[in-house]
Amino acid sequence: MIGIESATTSVFPRLLDWPYPNINRGEGVRLYTTEGREILDACSGGAMVTSLGHGRGEIVEAAAACAGDISYMYNHFFTNEPQERLARRLLEVAAPEMARVRFVSGGAEANETALRLARMYHVDRGEPERWRVISPAQAYHGATMATLALTGRARLQAPFGPYMVPHLHIPPCTERFDPTGEAALEALDRALEETGPETVAAFFCEPVSAAALPAYSPPTRFWEGLAERRERYGFLICCDEIVTGMGRTGRWFAGQGLPMEPDIVTAGKSLGAGYAPLAATLCRTHVYEALAEGSRAFDLGHTWDGAPLPCAVGLAVLDYMVEHKLVDRVAARGPLLRDELKAALAGREIVGEVRGRGFLLGVEYVDPRDGQSFLPVELDTAGLVDTKALERGLLVTSTQSTSDGFAGDQTLLAPAFTSTDDELAEMIERFAKVVTDVEHEVKEALAGSSARQ
Repeated sequence: MIGIESATTSVFPRLLDWPYPNINRGEGVRLYTTEGREILDACSGGAMVTSLGHGRGEIVEAAAACAGDISYMYNHFFTNEPQERLARRLLEVAAPEMARVRFVSGGAEANETALRLARMYHVDRGEPERWRVISPAQAYHGATMATLALTGRARLQAPFGPYMVPHLHIPPCTERFDPTGEAALEALDRALEETGPETVAAFFCEPVSAAALPAYSPPTRFWEGLAERRERYGFLICCDEIVTGMGRTGRWFAGQGLPMEPDIVTAGKSLGAGYAPLAATLCRTHVYEALAEGSRAFDLGHTWDGAPLPCAVGLAVLDYMVEHKLVDRVAARGPLLRDELKAALAGREIVGEVRGRGFLLGVEYVDPRDGQSFLPVELDTAGLVDTKALERGLLVTSTQSTSDGFAGDQTLLAPAFTSTDDELAEMIERFAKVVTDVEHEVKEALAGSSARQ
């Protein structure tokens, strides 16, 4: 694979041993390197962001028009028309159950805003002892110190442990470990008893998981039990929908299909669709009113909060999704896409569960020797999948969480909502060939390991 290596760039790369392909152009769901090589994007830019693909002229024109009028002003002193219009439109179209919205630059900022909002809700209601958060261990909520503390994955937190707030975590209720959700509820009860329910500010979770457990959602019983405990103990429920918000699972927000209503929700990625950095924190009426009747301030500000340029882009993205009925398309096409992926991977011995929620798909890999165990960490199957995919001109995102104990090697596919049926079929066809290649190498490695023993 040709790419720019750490020794030949002035950029401080994320991975110093990875040769990064240099992308200089995108058309729809296809990326092009400076050498002219084409890459089919099955993961919306690699981070589930470019949900409308590249080159949507309406969105580019909206950004240019706003930049010609005013590109920036600080939200501490002013509001602006793009922010006001986007807030109204977002609540009308996508989240009528919510009351207020705060716009920020990215997912980690939105989740940190949710944390601080939950804290201020309790402080303004006269319960300053509430600060702890409980969350599922197998999750990802962002790369700031505050949001890293929300995950229970030791591998992600190391070596930053000394900076982490001591929140509490419960095991995820997956098909592998807890298919009914009852064990997770029992773990939640133990956590509440351990810390004292009067100290808990919020339960922080993903209604449908993304990178950490692609396309997985706990069973109905867990959500019902969580709502019962919120009613009993008074904490808030915060839903991280940075990935799933704005249509990814076939609803504007994935939590709208759950048997409980969250108090605070975050959204990102598809909100700006890759045309501008934009995310949001939304809250219900009672959360807003606690501050309105209390301190009358929510003194949290990032430089680009609510700035006119990203908000103008967000408004154009929202209008495009409504005009082209893209949430309806994802809802209708998603189940078939999942079935097509399952069929394409049938018979692959390293493939365990194949999950799908709208245009968010997850593939779990297993040891072919027993069909259920995690693959050995040293094989780096996740990394092998990504490398082989790029060699075949396909972009996917794979993760390896084996050391955290709750999930093994997995791949996430998150195509743009605008992908045609032919493009989706091409993604699946290429991916199936990638998995076949990887299975062959994994089996060879396992056979060699057994022979040496």
